[in-house]
Amino acid sequence: MIDLFYFDESGFCLVPYMPYAWQEEGDPIAIESSRSKRLNVLGFMNRRNELQAHSIEGNVNSDIVMDCIDQFCQTVTKWTVIVMDNAGIHKSKGFEVQQEKWKKQNVELFFLPPYSPELNLIEILWRFVKYEWIDFEAYASWKTFVDHIEAVFAEFGEKYIINFG
Repeated sequence: MIDLFYFDESGFCLVPYMPYAWQEEGDPIAIESSRSKRLNVLGFMNRRNELQAHSIEGNVNSDIVMDCIDQFCQTVTKWTVIVMDNAGIHKSKGFEVQQEKWKKQNVELFFLPPYSPELNLIEILWRFVKYEWIDFEAYASWKTFVDHIEAVFAEFGEKYIINFG
């Protein structure tokens, strides 16, 4: 028996993710919007709604991803496969060298075919957070926004659940 986790990164900012919204005629919905920093979240998620999320303000590179995988390896209790895409930061020389170390820690990486985000289930999590779980009030300030995003990830699996059925 193996554990199967899905890994990816996603960015969040104060520009609201609102593809559309229903509103009463003459009663428009308005959300303040502004350019902002970007909160990047790296996550390991499985179908049991278990999540390990790491958030950083700033750019994500191979070293950051490798550090997150190193931290993840400390938590595994049995053979674990991490499904991930072929982003350039997942294919660096240092990244390839680390894979042997991770295998010795019972963690193996499985790379998806190019251009197939629909096969990485953590993409569903990003979609739920961006389009359903961010409250309008979260956009009031950068601090409010970051606190809200981090609370969503902290409460994933309890308050925020995805039915993968």
